[in-house]
Amino acid sequence: MTNFIKRALSGVIFAGVLIFSILYSKISFITLFFILMIFCLYEFKKMIQLKSIFPYLIGTLLFIFVNIMGFEDIPKKMIFEYVGVALFLTIFISFASILFAKKEEVISHLGKIFLSIIYIVVPFTLIVKIPFLNTTFNYVNTTILGVFLLIWTNDTFAYLVGKNFGKHKLLERISPNKTIEGFIGGMFFTFTLSYFLAQQFTTLSLVQWIVIAGIVSIFGVLGDLIESMFKRQAGVKDSSNFIPGHGGFLDRFDSVIFAAPFIFIYLQFVQ
Repeated sequence: MTNFIKRALSGVIFAGVLIFSILYSKISFITLFFILMIFCLYEFKKMIQLKSIFPYLIGTLLFIFVNIMGFEDIPKKMIFEYVGVALFLTIFISFASILFAKKEEVISHLGKIFLSIIYIVVPFTLIVKIPFLNTTFNYVNTTILGVFLLIWTNDTFAYLVGKNFGKHKLLERISPNKTIEGFIGGMFFTFTLSYFLAQQFTTLSLVQWIVIAGIVSIFGVLGDLIESMFKRQAGVKDSSNFIPGHGGFLDRFDSVIFAAPFIFIYLQFVQ
């Protein structure tokens, strides 16, 4: 099997599973993204050489604490009393754990733990909040589906335009293959898709979809560059080889995890 066929097949399967989980139910959506968060945490911990279970523990508790609020049949008091206390204790213990680290590793060890939380856990937690922003408990799957369609469009056309017409490097020191022409091409097609999304996914207005397209075009590329920087520092080409032809899960989500917090903040502001 050639690399192109392998890449195309695994890409279709990956996108199919993602779309199915989004459309099927809020439980399948939340469950899948929790699993993806764990995989991305594993890849990032390996990349920055962090040997600690605390990112998993803090990430799981934070994910539950924030996103379980979307389930109307779970007592909120229980969430704050049990999950909230467990989250606080886990963070406290992670600080205490540095007492057993070597003196020269203390700040580095603790910094890597909280970098993992900020870079991986917080974005995934906010991604799962996006479909619930415009209503109290209702799950609006078209919002998050539209976000991923915009992300994929931006990535695909940035690659195609850059490969065929790219002449001026965007940030060669970090990512030699990215070009200004590719960036502009990806942005153009992303804005074009936002117009059609506004006609089909009417829970958001045309202006809102255009703003989200702008966030995706700018912050998605920044997310890609930042992950490239981490990989360059680690001396690796891909975050892992879990997805044949595509690398790791973090390679597939580097754009969305950086864009998602800004999309969440924007939608929170306008809703």
